[in-house]
Amino acid sequence: MIRSFVFNQGRLVSQDVGMDVLRLVLYDEGVQIWVDAENPTDEEDKMLLEGVFNFHPLAIEDCIAVTERPKADDYETYVFAVIHAVDYNAHEFKTLELNLFIGKNFLVTVHRDPIRSVTQTIDRVVKNAPLIARAPDRLTYNLLDALLENYEPALEGLGAEISELEGEVLENPSIDILSRMQKLKREVQKLRQIIAPQREVIARLAHGEFKIVRSHLLPYYRDLLDHLSRISDAADNYRDSLISVLQVHLNLQQMEINRVIKVLTVLATLSMPVLIVTSYYGMNVGHIPNLDWPWRQAYPVILGGIGVWTLLLYLYLRRRGWW
Repeated sequence: MIRSFVFNQGRLVSQDVGMDVLRLVLYDEGVQIWVDAENPTDEEDKMLLEGVFNFHPLAIEDCIAVTERPKADDYETYVFAVIHAVDYNAHEFKTLELNLFIGKNFLVTVHRDPIRSVTQTIDRVVKNAPLIARAPDRLTYNLLDALLENYEPALEGLGAEISELEGEVLENPSIDILSRMQKLKREVQKLRQIIAPQREVIARLAHGEFKIVRSHLLPYYRDLLDHLSRISDAADNYRDSLISVLQVHLNLQQMEINRVIKVLTVLATLSMPVLIVTSYYGMNVGHIPNLDWPWRQAYPVILGGIGVWTLLLYLYLRRRGWW
């Protein structure tokens, strides 16, 4: 699907025009164009990128192919950039590639999947074009700003999962969280890998490397860079939180093991009198004392002695604070 918007001095004058009309108005003085191609066919790609705008073959190749790493290339009359939006569904980050051709009087965006920020920007353009689309560099800023704003739900979803995991660890230290912990660590690492190269691309735009971005808009692009830095800081905080949760989990498990060992040690100590006496009287030797006692007198004496000995050991352990 290809949508097109034609502006004159910031006002939306036409939309969804044909390729031939785009080719004509592209060279009109005071006219700006935004063309958004969502999941275009090969024929539409060729007609739009080659037939209407005559972009460089290398830029077209990068646009059509899946590009894992964000980038920005200067082609004198326009800038080709690749930026990634994110979505967090089913406990996993998904990247959505957005290709931008930013010219003096045009913006062309190409993407295979629906991107929420593009849809939001189109709605804003239809409602108030002069505020959003007075020039391609301003329109690009608004589009990128909406794209970064849509990182927030993804970050909130990831943060909620980490908080939930932390609560489960504190409530039930014996649960096995290592598999979930490892999965969340992979997602945090993926987020950091998405953000790091995008900071480089936005920094190049914000520092005036490309003349397509006018000087009075550079502070706006620097604000995008600050926003991306905050997202990067949040990703680092999530990584630190996961490390802390894992450390707490390991400490709680060690405390549980120590408690079990303590109980078993006390029980073993208290059973020592029984083991000593029964082992002694269990020897098959003819001259053991008390063999000739009647059973009704021998058992109370033996069991009573064991009980007294056990009680003394228990009181000793309590006094030392070991139980």
